[in-house]
Amino acid sequence: MSNKVLITNQQKKVKIPSGLRILIRRSCNAVLEFEGFEQPAEISVTFVDNAEIQTLNAQYRGKDMPTDVLSFPLGEDGKYDVDQDTGACLLGDIVISMEKAMEQAELYGHPLQREVAYLTVHSMLHLLGYDHEQGGLAAVKMREKEEAVLIQLGLPRTVSYTADQI
Repeated sequence: MSNKVLITNQQKKVKIPSGLRILIRRSCNAVLEFEGFEQPAEISVTFVDNAEIQTLNAQYRGKDMPTDVLSFPLGEDGKYDVDQDTGACLLGDIVISMEKAMEQAELYGHPLQREVAYLTVHSMLHLLGYDHEQGGLAAVKMREKEEAVLIQLGLPRTVSYTADQI
């Protein structure tokens, strides 16, 4: 299966560590594999700063504040548009605030790479139709899936992650 992860950096506040793009691709692929997604897929990941994600959060969610990650799924009920040239299912867009990711990595005491991997896995599950906004069992299931994928990637909650492990 050939998945395509398009990664764009539209911010200058946080230096992108070497290997982070590879980790994002591994994270996307790990979620697709974990979920048994059989078709080739295309995902867009964009790095922005807090100001840009705040604008997007206000525009699309009515919340005028910066957030860590936004997901823009293109599919509904497991049905996706397909790129006629590549045959890939267009899953959607992930927008990550690198400033917020850096803040959270420091807050939680783990490297930026682990935080960005978590945000990518979290957002990928949203692109596949999972939702935690209402809380309850759906939120618990989503969190369990996130942790299971991160463990597969070698990034459990209790272990530090270093660039040489990518």
